[in-house]
Amino acid sequence: MAEIVTLNDGTFNESITGEKPILVDFWAEWCGPCKVIAPVLEEIAEDHDGFTIGKLNVDHNPQTAASHDVMSIPTLILFKDGVEKKRIVGAAPKARLMQELGEYI
Repeated sequence: MAEIVTLNDGTFNESITGEKPILVDFWAEWCGPCKVIAPVLEEIAEDHDGFTIGKLNVDHNPQTAASHDVMSIPTLILFKDGVEKKRIVGAAPKARLMQELGEYI
């Protein structure tokens, strides 16, 4: 099972620099599509190991969202060794997410 962690402006950079891939979900409480994708990410976490899912609330952490050019939410960015490897904007079904992320997780 993949670990799910809450990120903030203070912990973000340290969290994305590890060898283990991390999929960061940029979200907000008021965002309907964010609420739709949350259980899908939990399913992916249950089914897979070897990566981490990070959740970053853009309302509470606007600096990190802005520095990574997050213009709409949900935005999912997969980082490995501190480098962005994949970006998915908008809610997507589990099958599409797995197709997009398959080579990394």
